[in-house]
Amino acid sequence: MAEGSHSFAAASKLFDRDTRERAWLLYAWCRRCDDIADNQDKGGPLGDQGDLKSAEDRVQAIRVLTKRALDEQPTADFAFDAFGLVADETGLDWDMAKDMIGGFALDATRWQPKTERDMMRYCYHVAGSVGVMMAVVMGVSKDDGETLDRACDLGLAFQIANIARDIVEDAEAGRCYLPTNWLDEMGWTAGEHAHPDNRFRLASMMPRLIALMEKHEEASKLGAARLRFRQRWAVLAAARIYGAIGRKVLSRGQLAWDARVRVGGPEKLWHVIAALFEALWNRPAQPAEPILWTRHDFRPVAGW
Repeated sequence: MAEGSHSFAAASKLFDRDTRERAWLLYAWCRRCDDIADNQDKGGPLGDQGDLKSAEDRVQAIRVLTKRALDEQPTADFAFDAFGLVADETGLDWDMAKDMIGGFALDATRWQPKTERDMMRYCYHVAGSVGVMMAVVMGVSKDDGETLDRACDLGLAFQIANIARDIVEDAEAGRCYLPTNWLDEMGWTAGEHAHPDNRFRLASMMPRLIALMEKHEEASKLGAARLRFRQRWAVLAAARIYGAIGRKVLSRGQLAWDARVRVGGPEKLWHVIAALFEALWNRPAQPAEPILWTRHDFRPVAGW
């Protein structure tokens, strides 16, 4: 986690010991799955994706290893064994894991969202589903649908921030997670949106994207309010740090993609302190706008 996500590493230190160590085990599996799917190392530059068959084979390997881990069978891979351990301790199950793996299945087919709903479906599979699993790791009952929905919201907000930050980097790898109909409004095809000459107009799309992030970020705080104090503090800190990434993209305008947006150490510390007071106050406001897309709107990916 310290190498793959400085933001999550900082927030995880605020958890109580059991939650912190379980979060590390869950993250190890998520990171390893992502690295296998994208042929990369700890979230670094994307490797050669090969043909569709190669990509699909990597996703199938993730499925097989995850299923073995859940069945308490050896996998010869620490990260998958770690997932089996935390699943056994907390009740994570195959359906939860399968939802996350579905995001890699989408990437394996060179999929691109056509609508906002499609984009949010992808965000659910790669991040909202992880929010649900993380809530279970923190002790939220699988029957507590309201809290799990709010945990999903935080994952959605995180992934929207990732999309905003990585638009140009993704385009260089032949990927685009902005909806096609958004690009159509600008007269672009996928790839053209990231061209240097189009950065000013690309920046004009960010208020729409970051407003969506902030709506789910605010909704997630309603779920955080139901957690124990240390857990609430860690979750709110992560929300603040990741939200800052999206807001930096917005504030930098057309310069947002000249260098990777980061939240430095002093700024992280500020967000951790602010989250402490927010956790103590524990009176989150209702989002100003209704949530349109929830985890219940998305179905398993074809071919699972």
